[in-house]
Parts: sequence; C-alpha cells; structure tokens
Amino acid sequence: MRIVAAAYLTTTSLFVSTAAKSGGALLHPRTFTTFVAHNHKTGVFRSQTSPVVRYMSSSLDEMAKKTLLSCPTIPMNNGVDHPAIGFGTYKVGFLPASASASAAVAGSATSEQAEERSARECVADALDVGYRFLECAEFYGNEAEVGKAIVDSGVPRKELFLCSKVWTTTIEKGPDAIEAQLEQTLADLGTNYIDLYLVHWPVPGHHVTAYKTLEELQKKGKIRGIGLSNYAVEDYLELKEAGIEIAPCVNQIEINPFLNRKNTIDFFQKEGVVLQSYRSLRDGKAMQDETLVKIAHAHNKTVAQILGRWCVQKGFVYMPKSVKTARMIENAQVFDFALTQEDMSTLDALTAPAAIETFKGLYRKCVNRDTSKSGSLEGVKMDITND
Repeated sequence: MRIVAAAYLTTTSLFVSTAAKSGGALLHPRTFTTFVAHNHKTGVFRSQTSPVVRYMSSSLDEMAKKTLLSCPTIPMNNGVDHPAIGFGTYKVGFLPASASASAAVAGSATSEQAEERSARECVADALDVGYRFLECAEFYGNEAEVGKAIVDSGVPRKELFLCSKVWTTTIEKGPDAIEAQLEQTLADLGTNYIDLYLVHWPVPGHHVTAYKTLEELQKKGKIRGIGLSNYAVEDYLELKEAGIEIAPCVNQIEINPFLNRKNTIDFFQKEGVVLQSYRSLRDGKAMQDETLVKIAHAHNKTVAQILGRWCVQKGFVYMPKSVKTARMIENAQVFDFALTQEDMSTLDALTAPAAIETFKGLYRKCVNRDTSKSGSLEGVKMDITND
C-alpha cells in the first residue's frame, strides 16, 4: 500500500486529505472531486480531477504552508519588500459598533462572520497555515487578541509583516492621540515596531496633520513604513501640496473585479504607491457569479482563487480573510496558475456604473465616520476621481 497525498476542494473550501491507494483502487472513493496533487519533481501544485477520500495529510499541510512562506513580494518605495498575500483581521472575532450598524442596515452580515471564534483562535490558525503578513487596525478592536495569537504561534517577529491603521476618531484628536494609539497598538501586538502604519481615512481638516505625525513617528524608529487607506487621488495630492517629506508606501483601497477603478489604480501605481486590496473576495458576495464560475471551472480552481489570482496578477497586495482554516488554505492557493489575457479582460469588465456610484457614496459617508462631524458632508471633497 502506498500513500498518495491529495487535497480536495469544493467551491467554498479546501480540505486536505490522504488517499490510501492499493492496487490502483482508492479506499472509500468519492466521485470526481476537484483536488490538488503535489508534483514532487517540480514542487508545483497542479489541479486535477479524481476520486479522493477525506483523510488529513500533514505532508500537504506543510506543502501549503511552504507556498505561503515563500510567496512573492512587492517592492515598496522605502526599500522594503511587501508580501504579496496577507491575512485580513477585520470582523475576525470582533465586530466594531459602527460596522455592526452598517451591516444591520445593509443586511450584509455573513454566517462566517457570525461564527463565535475569537480573533486569537483565527489568527493562530492563519499563522499555523503559513500567513506571515497580518493586516490590523485600531478600528478592528482585536489587536490585543492578534498579539496573543502571535505569542501562541511562536513565530519570530522578524518573520512577520505587521500593518495597522489609525482610526478617524484618533486622527481628529491630533498628534498626541495618534502617538498614544501607536504605543497601544505596539503593546497589543507585542512588538516595538510596526512594518506599516496607515491613515485609515482622509479625515477632512485632519488627515494631513495625521500623516505628518506618522512621518515623525517613523523617524523615531517605531514605524518602518507609512501609508494611506481609502485615499482618493485628490486626497493624495493634498498631502503632496502640504509638503510631506516621506512618500506613502501603500494605499489600501477596495479592489476587486467588481470595483476596478482603473484611473485611480493607474495613478497610484505610476506614483510608485503599492496598492493593498481589501474586499479582494468581495465579502463572499460573488461566489455564484456566472462569469467567475465559468473561469474557475476552466482552471479547476474555486471562485475565491480566481478573485485572488486576479489581484496577484494585477500586482496588488491580496488580503483575504476567513475564520475557517480550510478557507484560509484555499484562499492562498493562487500562485500555481495564471489567468489568460482573455480571462483578465473579462474580469476587468465586471465593474458596473452602479458600483462606482456606490463607492462615491461610501467615500462621502466614511471620511467623517465616527468623528464629531459624523453623518455630515462638512469638509468632504465632492469632486474626486471616482473611477
């Protein structure tokens, strides 16, 4: 009897298994389940179709982990390499109050988000399967739990890439509050420096001062790189006109085929600003999309993997999140195949005018979110590059 390592997928999750094969017959066969078999000569995962049985395989766990640990990197303008994939921690183990209210109005809470697993448990699983870039934020309300997971994992600090963001309320309070929050984030994450610290939203009248505060904190050695989140082209230009000394390393914005703002993306890439993609998987809302399902079928991949590969192939930092270990593994399997130019063009065309209008409304709502001007348009830029 010989053991054949295999991993089988459904459209929603990846299960790692071992198939016991004797005389060419698989024990307890399942019928034509998509699985990933490792080619031991090339070290590359290949998608195939075959019957498999559901046994856990520690060897395949290690193969998946090696894929994450050796993931590609993207050079930033500060000379530091940014991992091409990371684990997002938003709504992992904790749902911020204003996010909860928004979800209730939109009816967008998912069953996965509702699962009662702590951030400590989820992040520990993410580290265990090989993620080393953790995307965090003051607003997420779970950085202390993330820090505990890091301690639990035993992963050395030098192997981690940690990013956090300062929230609107702290930005509005000014430099002292921002520095105090950074110290809290460092304490919660159990580190004396952070790889990236971002201004979460361009709060009108305050974000320039906030960014300049981050410049000073970087000079003190507490931050390796600074950047932006949810910045429009015009917000970035406002920073430049204000005479900032250190160029932003990244801008974290929503990017997926259903919100592919080409002019904004092209602008920041030409400026040398790396784009981090949040909602890379569109919060799971596109898993039944016919176009995505067709492309996924053609590549023997899941829809999530097609969305992730699109991000990677575009040169964006891909930041999937899940509270389920199997999906953490599935989401990371994006480096063993490539989409065709036809695939990419088809996916690029999925952004509808309504999505741009939704983005415009969200931007106007969120730049003042949770501040003293929350709910108003005071100071909000009404004419920005939307696409």
